[in-house]
Amino acid sequence: MIKKACLSASVCCAILFSGCDNTAKIPEPTNQAKGSVNTQPITIGYSDWPGWVAWQVAIEKGWFKEAGVNVEFKWFDYSASISAFSANQLDAISVSNGDNLVIASGGTKGIMIMATDYSAGNDVIIAKGNINSLADLKGKSVAVEKGLVDHLLLSTALDDAKIATSDVKLVNSMTNELPQVFGSPDIAAIAVWQPVANQALKAVSGSKIIYSSKDKPGLIYDTLTVNMTHLSAHKEEWKKIIQVWDKTVKYINDPATHDDAVKIMANKVGVDPKAYEQFIGGTHLLDLAANKKTFTKGTGFDSIYGSTYHVNKFNVSNGVYKTEQNVDGLIIPTLLDELK
Repeated sequence: MIKKACLSASVCCAILFSGCDNTAKIPEPTNQAKGSVNTQPITIGYSDWPGWVAWQVAIEKGWFKEAGVNVEFKWFDYSASISAFSANQLDAISVSNGDNLVIASGGTKGIMIMATDYSAGNDVIIAKGNINSLADLKGKSVAVEKGLVDHLLLSTALDDAKIATSDVKLVNSMTNELPQVFGSPDIAAIAVWQPVANQALKAVSGSKIIYSSKDKPGLIYDTLTVNMTHLSAHKEEWKKIIQVWDKTVKYINDPATHDDAVKIMANKVGVDPKAYEQFIGGTHLLDLAANKKTFTKGTGFDSIYGSTYHVNKFNVSNGVYKTEQNVDGLIIPTLLDELK
């Protein structure tokens, strides 16, 4: 259900095997009548995360054609979409801000032009019944897939609680195996995302969430990231895509149309709409107005800059890549600023 978010080894491997060349040819400009649709579609990779499945609403409603832009969305497993983008087989990708840094470290420069959402509860730390707070984790074993986004969540949570990483024993485990690992008597807690989190909660009686991404809004942003050369040649079309996104978020959030939007999204991933509501609730979608605030430079997590600075340092300290990436060079607020 949920994407493999930032920093994964599978992402690094995808980049390695796809090649790191970013010399995509700039598409030839076309002289089109206003409101006409390009014959050559813009290709965008998207995968199974509510903030990206939301695009399905705009696709099925025909809003891209209505806006005069020809877009082809291609459905991928998350790591495969990164591989395709790194190999210049896509013009854009739905990707976490942290993973875009991993892509950049491999040599492909993708520009973050908009954030679809930030995680607001879908990433969690789950503890057994005798653990009631982060402080109770001192001296205990916590299982997490090292290098993934919930390792970042755990690290940030421990920092906030002023607990040294050395005070907690990290047990590296594959995310999809964490419900079984959690059942081991020597594991006190796990850091994991939904829906695996729900599986773990059901597997271990009395377990509970003691921290989530809702406690740290803006730690994990999800973005629309565009190939740099394509962006320079198709700026106006990307602005239209951002406007369609704004319309999509408003449709999902409007009580009058919310149920219809949830049905479309749930059908895309084969989940019952009632069950899918939980995942939408854990995903804070960002419309145009919210994006303008998010793309204002700052050092806090209310800014995509501050969030990405934070994950950049985490990546280096945990050996995801050796040298900090140029965050400012991967974020462009210009298109948002030009829209009303």
